[in-house]
Amino acid sequence: MQHTDPATLSFLRNRRSHPPKLLSGPPPSRQELMDLLELAARVPDHGKLEPWRFVVLERATLDRLAPILGEQVAATGGDAAAVEKARSAFASPVIVAVVSCPVDSPKIPQWEQFLSAGAVCLELLNAALAAGYGAAWLTGPATAPEFAQAHLGIAEGERIVGLIHIGQRGTAPSDRPRPDIAAKTVFL
Repeated sequence: MQHTDPATLSFLRNRRSHPPKLLSGPPPSRQELMDLLELAARVPDHGKLEPWRFVVLERATLDRLAPILGEQVAATGGDAAAVEKARSAFASPVIVAVVSCPVDSPKIPQWEQFLSAGAVCLELLNAALAAGYGAAWLTGPATAPEFAQAHLGIAEGERIVGLIHIGQRGTAPSDRPRPDIAAKTVFL
């Protein structure tokens, strides 16, 4: 192959998410984050609809929202452990909410637009990792429509596809078992 990129292939072969509890500050600067978001937007986007957007949750916002999220989890029947887990999910240095905002289109179905937003999540995760940060793609109670609409500016018809946690890397986590690709592949 004439156009191989061994460094990128090696990165993809060895990439590993970093759990938020292992991340520390400082987060990327706003300019670094804007550069990462620009890279994240380079995804398949049939029709050039840009059916996604970003909500950046910086430290002051995360500190303000953590107890509110904990209260919401408690109000919906979560026990003390679930409340603490929800609150601690906002301990990351910075979190980028990737929002699916489908566009009316006679040609591109909403499910395809939703997949484009998912691709943005993975591209942002990989861009942050390639830039030397630790990062993880999570969801959780903060992505629930009630919380997201009340506190994150998510409109009716929009949905948070992922919360991308970004910070300084801590101790590298051990690799997890990977799927048996041969068992999941059929050639026709």
